[in-house]
Amino acid sequence: MNLINRYKLTDWLPTTLKEVRRRGWDELDVILFSGDAYIDHPSFGPAVVGRIFESFGLRVAIVPQPNVRDNLQDFTKLGRPRLFFAVTAGSMDSMVSNYTASKKPREKDAYTPGGEKGFRPDYASIKYTRILKNFFPDVPVLIGGIEASLRRFTHYDYWSDTLKPSILAESGADLLVYGMGEQPLREIVRLVERGVPFSSLKTIKQTAFLQDKNQPLPKNKHWENVRLFSHETCLKDKKAFAKNFKSIEIESNMLKPNKRLLQDIGNRTLVVNPAYPAMTQNEIDAAFDLPFTRMPHPKYRKRGPIPAYEMIKHSINIHRGCFGGCSFCTISAHQGKFIASRSKKSILKELDQIVKQEDFKGYISDIGGPSANMYQMKGYDLSICEQCKRPSCIYPNVCSNLNTSHKDLLDIYRSIDKHPKVKKAFIGSGIRYDLVTPSYNKKADPKELEAYLEQLVTQHTSGRLKVAPENTSERVLKMMRKPSFKYFHDFKRIYDKILRKHNLKQQLVPYFISSHPQSDMEDMANLAAETKDMGFQLEQVQDFTPTPMTVATVAYYSGYHPYTLKPVKTVTDRKEKIDQWKFFFWYKPENRKWIKEKLLELGRKDLLEKLLGNTFSAGKKHQSQRKKYPNKRRFKRK
Repeated sequence: MNLINRYKLTDWLPTTLKEVRRRGWDELDVILFSGDAYIDHPSFGPAVVGRIFESFGLRVAIVPQPNVRDNLQDFTKLGRPRLFFAVTAGSMDSMVSNYTASKKPREKDAYTPGGEKGFRPDYASIKYTRILKNFFPDVPVLIGGIEASLRRFTHYDYWSDTLKPSILAESGADLLVYGMGEQPLREIVRLVERGVPFSSLKTIKQTAFLQDKNQPLPKNKHWENVRLFSHETCLKDKKAFAKNFKSIEIESNMLKPNKRLLQDIGNRTLVVNPAYPAMTQNEIDAAFDLPFTRMPHPKYRKRGPIPAYEMIKHSINIHRGCFGGCSFCTISAHQGKFIASRSKKSILKELDQIVKQEDFKGYISDIGGPSANMYQMKGYDLSICEQCKRPSCIYPNVCSNLNTSHKDLLDIYRSIDKHPKVKKAFIGSGIRYDLVTPSYNKKADPKELEAYLEQLVTQHTSGRLKVAPENTSERVLKMMRKPSFKYFHDFKRIYDKILRKHNLKQQLVPYFISSHPQSDMEDMANLAAETKDMGFQLEQVQDFTPTPMTVATVAYYSGYHPYTLKPVKTVTDRKEKIDQWKFFFWYKPENRKWIKEKLLELGRKDLLEKLLGNTFSAGKKHQSQRKKYPNKRRFKRK
């Protein structure tokens, strides 16, 4: 029997009027518009939001990937909801989803059947909301998801190369939910069901709205007000824009936020209420226990597989949040830096659901999260965490109050391994290698760290272990909030020792970023030389992509570090970005002449010798590398 035939059509949230009628409904409470195809699985935000609304007793429908190029009937086919419309661009910012770092259209959309592109418009949240407001001007629109969350303040938009105001101002939405939405959505529904007008929802945590500049702020005696530089000031003064971000990031990373951030935009004021604390274990378990079918909607059956779903359908997400604080990453800005971990019972319950699927062959593709090895990690004394303003718990060192024990995670791994229907469970998510390197994580038990890494390498690695040193330059790494590259050398020695002990031939996959703020041509040449010396031959690396709500993006646009307000070297010229990227491909014949000229120009004959040697025959050099590092494999970073 086909897997999808196990369910009735009514097991999915309705997507058409016919499906609504099949449920016997004559009216909907909430209609959700999403830039993703409808995948009814807990790993996909739009499905989670829909199921949350349903759990509150609401009649909810979802309109996935509405057509914005025809007569716009997708926006009117389900009529007017009783309470409000909800809008999300999907599981990614629409511009990141649609374009590469070089601003070229992507070949595929991972969240669309068959990987087809063109089903998600640019700036999807704005476009969907404007259309809805045009058809139904009196119906409230609530926006959320990653795109809305990371664009809630004045932000730099890389694709238009402009400084944009809050997405609330551009979209015309009535209310914005930022971060993970379960907690604020519960309060929103509770109040509107009691008859509170949507326009009066002004003191709900983790929400944002616009009001007239001269209007008094809603009263809340528990919150302090922090006024940021206005949008107009940011347009004129890049340093003011940079300074704003420090306040935004600090407040986003507090355990118990209590500051309401205010920013004037023209004749209105953006009001961003403080966030909820991280979800409790019971709350996150409840979110994963909602009645998902765990499959795409049957309407996509003939359109081909959805790449993002195929990647995770046999994986288990065990926690949310990340305390790494990397300056180029948006995870903590959206999910928070405090870890919300699922219970072992909830994780094993999901495992039981996965192994019952007809297409399950015995392999779990991932047991992970934003960083795979942060499960159940938190402060020993949470009262200290309540006062902490560090953006990272592990940089510039591992906080002495942070419990980095991997025992609970090891227990999860071993419990999953014991399941009679599991042949192998892999860790597909990248791990924080610094957390398992004793020379960096000095307060941890070295034997416990080695036990974790040995279990990971011998039992849960499918020939490739992904880690992210990101750069080799101390200056660039400091900007990135990443540890010195010397710790990656330490980690690799431990890793290689385990491989020798168990006679394994596996691949260590280090990720690197080119053109990051503070990076220059010489840094890239050093990186290429050092990684070559370690036996790595890189085929594809990530060119830095400025995305809203990160330290690195603020520095990229403004030229200032938001914490020190000191100038930061940034690479904005497309040619220089390409030139930095070329150094990773020292072994390609077409790059060798250019690399030689560039290194001579920089006065770095030493690096010329390391990268190209005395002979300039690409074939001979390539063969010699193969002999020197017989176990080395090429790899790509997507």
